[in-house]
Amino acid sequence: MERIALYPDPLLAQILGASTFPEQIPEAAQWANQHSYLSKDKLAEAIREDNLPWDPTVLALLPFPSVLNMMAQDPAWTGQLGNAVLTQRADVMDAVQRVRKESQKYGYLHPTPYYNVVDSGGYVEILPVNPAYIYVPVYDPLIVFGPPRPGFAVGFAIGFSPAIVIGPAFFAFGWAHPYFGWGAHAIFFDETPWMRGWANRGFYAHPYQHGWVHAAGPRVEHHEFRRP
Repeated sequence: MERIALYPDPLLAQILGASTFPEQIPEAAQWANQHSYLSKDKLAEAIREDNLPWDPTVLALLPFPSVLNMMAQDPAWTGQLGNAVLTQRADVMDAVQRVRKESQKYGYLHPTPYYNVVDSGGYVEILPVNPAYIYVPVYDPLIVFGPPRPGFAVGFAIGFSPAIVIGPAFFAFGWAHPYFGWGAHAIFFDETPWMRGWANRGFYAHPYQHGWVHAAGPRVEHHEFRRP
């Protein structure tokens, strides 16, 4: 959990949902790498034109090849996370809050030009300064959740990848307003609670307000593969 606990809440919500579809992650990571030359509306258009069959939370991560690669390269971790989200969501969300508070206490987690760190009723929220720009934090979990050694520059322990622009074209994949109800241990997409659990995992379909319906027929590749 530590490797993603400091991700901004909207991105973390998508990761938790996508982790419950671990069988889809490797192929999605491959597609994202092969189409990394696309971004913004062009990327959303390619997702639709190729009729990609994955869950919207997985589609929502296609602008983030580094995140999908992390999940694909450690399938045991991804599978364990997904099972925990389905069966112990409260414990998962409590664990995120616990380590965020530790990182905040030691001075690593603090507001930056990229995201705000907000105390909301005793819960630590990490919110993008601009919801349209998502920055993936880069950090070493062995450093940012423990006391700093003497002389260590705490302020430089967390870096950021270049901005990923998430516009209205991605609202169909849950990016209109993904967020957490931390006190209720709830995940929301488009103002609607995400209610997937172990019992209904085989048939649950989240009612995305701006949801995109797959076209009839199989996945079809319309776009040239290019190596990143």
